[in-house]
Amino acid sequence: MASFRSHPRRRNALLALAFVAIFTWTFTSYRSYSVTTSSSHEQFWKEFHPLLTASAPNCNSPKRIRNAESVGFDPKNTDPLPDLLELASGDVSSMKLAHSNFLNSVKQSSPSLHYQPHTRGLVSTAGGSYLPVLVMSLRMLRRTGSTLPMEVFLASWDEYEGYMCQIVLPSLNAQCVVLSEILDAVSDSKTKIEKYQYKVFAMLFSSFEEILFLDADAFPLQNPEILFTSEPFLSKGLITWPDFWRPTTSPLYYDISSPDLAPKQSSQQQQLFNPATIRQSSESGELLLSKRTHTHTLLLATYYNFYGPSHYYPLLSQGAAGEGDKETFVAAATTLREPFYQVSEPIRAVGRGTPDGFAGSTMIQYDPIEDYILTKKGEWRIKGASVPPPRPFFVHVNFPKFNPATVFTEGAPNPVVDERGRYTRAWTSPDDVVEAFGGVDMEKTYWTEILWTACALEGKIISWRGKDDVCSKTADYWHTIFGEGHE
Repeated sequence: MASFRSHPRRRNALLALAFVAIFTWTFTSYRSYSVTTSSSHEQFWKEFHPLLTASAPNCNSPKRIRNAESVGFDPKNTDPLPDLLELASGDVSSMKLAHSNFLNSVKQSSPSLHYQPHTRGLVSTAGGSYLPVLVMSLRMLRRTGSTLPMEVFLASWDEYEGYMCQIVLPSLNAQCVVLSEILDAVSDSKTKIEKYQYKVFAMLFSSFEEILFLDADAFPLQNPEILFTSEPFLSKGLITWPDFWRPTTSPLYYDISSPDLAPKQSSQQQQLFNPATIRQSSESGELLLSKRTHTHTLLLATYYNFYGPSHYYPLLSQGAAGEGDKETFVAAATTLREPFYQVSEPIRAVGRGTPDGFAGSTMIQYDPIEDYILTKKGEWRIKGASVPPPRPFFVHVNFPKFNPATVFTEGAPNPVVDERGRYTRAWTSPDDVVEAFGGVDMEKTYWTEILWTACALEGKIISWRGKDDVCSKTADYWHTIFGEGHE
């Protein structure tokens, strides 16, 4: 029999057939996965959606007097919560009744939340220009040694990209999930849901019991799997991370959701319960959640997001920086008296110096395990304790996105192009934070993954159509900043 090697045409034909077989298997296995997981979630949505709509606020939206100021968190600042919304007493009563009805319905007859028991994984939302950013973050995560699977939620089939969802992401143990496939089980239900509300729905419809949610532009510096098997997650079941700001929740929210906790201006109760002195506001680029222990928290957070733009986002933030889903998780857990832990170590901004001062582009969040050890001993650095900080754990490259197709043309101040049009490092200040999370070595590593992404995806993804020389421009930057002689 002639050898395989001696027949190039036969070899090429077999290779082509093999490729087709692999492609077909990948696509059909994805469709099988999608159908299998979607069917259970679709049934849940058919049962849960009526509970949401039956408890609609059915009243006017809160009217803003003005936006709350974004003031840095200071636990010594005992000023009362800002009170900058107007809502007629009848509307407050309507929201209070609707909120109470929803809580009663989910406690008494909530449909079963679908997930695979004893599983854990990563969840993110992406689509369009966020997909290449997610690839960069996911490759950074894999460098930590983590093999946790990821579910990547896309809004609809319009965001589905075959090359990304069938080749690139599966190679990184990530799976695309099309959210509209689930939401379409209830006609027109997705019309109330915009992209900034998708995060909670990704958690709601994830197949994992335990979830680490990461924004597409966030990645860990260490293997995150240890977080699931350590305190505080073992006892709390929900971990959140702080934002820069003091909470700006409207007192009306507490009157609506928890009348016994409603802060009363100039009262003893206000002095005993002032959320603005207890913890920072939340930053939801990273969130750790057990769907088993915090089912009700997740369902109430979904309610807050479902009616977020019209009612609950203004109630929870009053127009301060980042108003949106970020406060809904802690608010839900607090209202339900379910345990959670918010990392106390303050978030830090990283960027570079400019003639005008500082241009931040990235946020650093800290290790909850080490933070919890300190706070259990009463060592609160946020309150002035002079102990070494926890180690940096998450990097959130939030503004602008380091998408290699767009980052070099971002407006001033550009993170990687200085005021004279020259390439520059993005992460140089402040010194203590840069040194703690790896400095130039970590920045070089990140740009190595950006370069890989730029060259591997150029010409293959929709959002880069019409973008020229993505690979060559990124390579030019990498060699200019990190090449030999530039360490």
